[in-house]
Amino acid sequence: MARRADAKRCVVLIGFMGAGKTTVGRQLAKRLGWKFLDLDDVIEQREQKRVAEIFAASGEAAFRRVESVALNALLQDRKAGSDLVLALGGGAFVQQRNRAALQAAGAITVLLEAPLEELRRRCNSERKVRPLAQEQAKFEELFATRRADYALAQFRVQTLDKPVKQVTAEIEDLLKAAKAEVET
Repeated sequence: MARRADAKRCVVLIGFMGAGKTTVGRQLAKRLGWKFLDLDDVIEQREQKRVAEIFAASGEAAFRRVESVALNALLQDRKAGSDLVLALGGGAFVQQRNRAALQAAGAITVLLEAPLEELRRRCNSERKVRPLAQEQAKFEELFATRRADYALAQFRVQTLDKPVKQVTAEIEDLLKAAKAEVET
């Protein structure tokens, strides 16, 4: 199905915590001249609480409901907005209702991948509190259980040992190829 010429585009970066979704997303948006949003930031603004606080006070299931509501609201509001690069939290794409909402919105999904040990290294080197990264065994189990859902992304980009500029260039090339394919 051809996309209307005036339709707004949305590229959604998915992947496990530490994959680089926010860092790559900011640079990709800058490179494309699009708006950038991180869904966790959107949630924190809406809820007036940090993600870690929502997890601690209400648990993961409640956070996932808040996350889905925020994503759906963002996708609805975006229709009149600009082209968007959106970074999702590591568990957002795992939720079937979120994948359905992204598909219905015509979003292009890009999985940022890295090996488990690299993701753990990145998470441990940050100051950001990641509620689901606190226990090593839980981290590994979560990584394993999310892989099948992540594989449903339209595109994949490996991030290990690549500078952000290279990763963004690869995504831009994928987007150009996909656009050319749709136009032919």
